[in-house]
Amino acid sequence: MFSADDFRKAILQLMPQGPAWPRSPDSLTSLLAAAWASGFARNAARAENLLIDAFPSSTTELLPEWEASLGLPDPCAGEGATLGQRRSQVVARLSDNGGSSIAYFTAFAAALGYAITVTEYAPSRSGIMRSGQALLNEDWAYCWLVTGPGVTEILARAGLFASGEALMTWSNGPLKCEIEARNPTHLILRFAQFLDGPTAA
Repeated sequence: MFSADDFRKAILQLMPQGPAWPRSPDSLTSLLAAAWASGFARNAARAENLLIDAFPSSTTELLPEWEASLGLPDPCAGEGATLGQRRSQVVARLSDNGGSSIAYFTAFAAALGYAITVTEYAPSRSGIMRSGQALLNEDWAYCWLVTGPGVTEILARAGLFASGEALMTWSNGPLKCEIEARNPTHLILRFAQFLDGPTAA
């Protein structure tokens, strides 16, 4: 990337030559070139950063705009979500094409940064049950057990966390909220090994 001094030198080289256009550091010509150069350098830096901010998985300065376009932050984000969690939520929302299968829910959770398993149940039937199994009524045909880690450690990493954020957080609350928001109306969701509220070190 070009520095302000690079731009200053280029501007001076493009200016006319002669006594009316002195090049001494304290001359008006040099001072104007330095003033213009700082603006060009800022624009060049912003243009380079736009390539990073154009993608939700790496954005920093445009993250609020990405969130606003998706109706975020919402209650699922929780209080004090880290930069990385906010990015993951944006990516998950953008890549979400809907669904009601187990594969859809596990893929959506993975986009948020969590690994889950989903267990389906079926009503008890004679000839299928084994000794010692629990008796399940017809409602269990519409029940899923979503199992996630009791604690998901999210470590601070350069580029994923902002200045002043905790070095480590533990939270599965956003995942549970997002899954419940996408729950098909006919399903009864049960959760195992989830912690609702975020804590910070």
